[in-house]
Amino acid sequence: MTNPSTQLARTVVTALRGSRVEHVVLAPGSRNAPLSFALYDATEAGGLHLHTRIDERTGAFLALGLAKVSGRPAAVVCTSGTAVANLLPAVVEAAHAGVPLVVVTADRPARLRGTGANQTTDQVGVFGTFAPTLDVAGADLDELLDFVRTHDHRRPVHLNVQLDDPLLPDDGWTGGEAPTWAVTLQASERDVVDLDLGPRTVVVAGDDAGPPARQLAESGNWPLLAEPSSGCRTGDTVIRTYRLLLGSELGDRIERVVVFGHPTLSRPVSRLLARDDVEVVSVRHRGRWPDRPFPVASEHDGVRVAVAEDPAWLEEWHLADLSVGRQLDRLLAAEPDLTPHEVAGAVSRALPAGGLLFVGASNPIRDLDLMVAPYDVGGRRKVIANRGLAGIDGTTSSAIGAALGRPRSSRALALMGDVTFLHDTTGLFLGPREARPDLTIVVVNDDGGSIFATLEQGAPAYADRFDTLFGTPHGVDLASLCAAARVAHLRVDSLPELEQALAMPNGGIEVVEARVRRDNRADLDQRIRALTP
Repeated sequence: MTNPSTQLARTVVTALRGSRVEHVVLAPGSRNAPLSFALYDATEAGGLHLHTRIDERTGAFLALGLAKVSGRPAAVVCTSGTAVANLLPAVVEAAHAGVPLVVVTADRPARLRGTGANQTTDQVGVFGTFAPTLDVAGADLDELLDFVRTHDHRRPVHLNVQLDDPLLPDDGWTGGEAPTWAVTLQASERDVVDLDLGPRTVVVAGDDAGPPARQLAESGNWPLLAEPSSGCRTGDTVIRTYRLLLGSELGDRIERVVVFGHPTLSRPVSRLLARDDVEVVSVRHRGRWPDRPFPVASEHDGVRVAVAEDPAWLEEWHLADLSVGRQLDRLLAAEPDLTPHEVAGAVSRALPAGGLLFVGASNPIRDLDLMVAPYDVGGRRKVIANRGLAGIDGTTSSAIGAALGRPRSSRALALMGDVTFLHDTTGLFLGPREARPDLTIVVVNDDGGSIFATLEQGAPAYADRFDTLFGTPHGVDLASLCAAARVAHLRVDSLPELEQALAMPNGGIEVVEARVRRDNRADLDQRIRALTP
């Protein structure tokens, strides 16, 4: 007869399979041994894809990347104690970004709670309001399925599994049959509004806005101000240098904004949305907090426009965008050293149709925002980022997860800063049996946190303490770090070298380190902002 913990673990794995989970990331441990054996058997039977990582935080962000790129829930499994706490950063990001993540934690049996038993803490509800917890003590498949299926849509959930001795299986298992995923379609009325013409309108597309933002902009002949990870930075209405133009007379004339997705990238956009003289129409977005942080005149499930506006307003934006874009390109080309903006532009141009690009937070995604190459509609280029909370944690792991979760990508690229890269060093350490995607990671290395030089704390008054508190130069030899992880590394110092490196990928995971200056970052940004009057 199968022992209780083995049976419970197999039921949990069966529930994962029955909840559309295809990828599971496992961090090794003792208490989660029954789950580990059950996952291995299910993988051998062809029911799952299993990935193993030695670091729970890395593993959770790997699962996040897998779920984010596919739209299907991915799971991360770990042992008890501090292992569980290491999952919190990824859980919080998933909650705010609306990503389906199933967190499975092994726990001691309830009788040991409140005692000093080894690796025992209060795991029930450990993620607070970010992920509802089901405390699992018995092998009730229907209860597990109901919980995961009810909550897994665009949010993380937590299964806390009580496992008692013995922890090793005493019989064989062939993976079992996955329950059928049954979807009940319920008719619902969507709140879709028809916008009137007249007010000078722009469409703001934040993270994960999707094609509806582009379609509305095209229908109305309205400028599209789209972040790189909006999922709609394509077509003929996109304004490349919108961040700069919002500070011009043209931006002052905006009367209405239609907002899609989760815009968090740009202070000029935030200032626009906070203006008293601008009407803001919001399209509801997913994520933990649906309320907007700015005044909203009306909010709807969808927005339409029946008749296109006169194209004169859009043409004004196109002409201004063309002029500022050319000035920006000339400014960057005249710089004697490689700039981070040129690195972002080269990465954008290297992304082919059907390609995948994962972008890190801080400066790289903002630099990319100014430098995205013109993309045609229908090219299936997928640009994603962890913008739920816009942190730098777990970026390498999320990028690897995204590449593994989209194996048919024509090319997989990642763009991030050096501090972001160092923050997730363990993401590079994959065991010899682990799947390795073809992924080129471009690291913009300016030896520290240059984004702070562009913010208030970068003012000359704080120069004597800036590096200690914010710049934090590290001097890490990235080539040696990559060698330790057995990851190919190439350093480039010029745009031609970078373009050549991007044109000739080696396969597998490789790091292209682009060395840029940090001491002139604030001055460079100031000169770029001065391109518009």
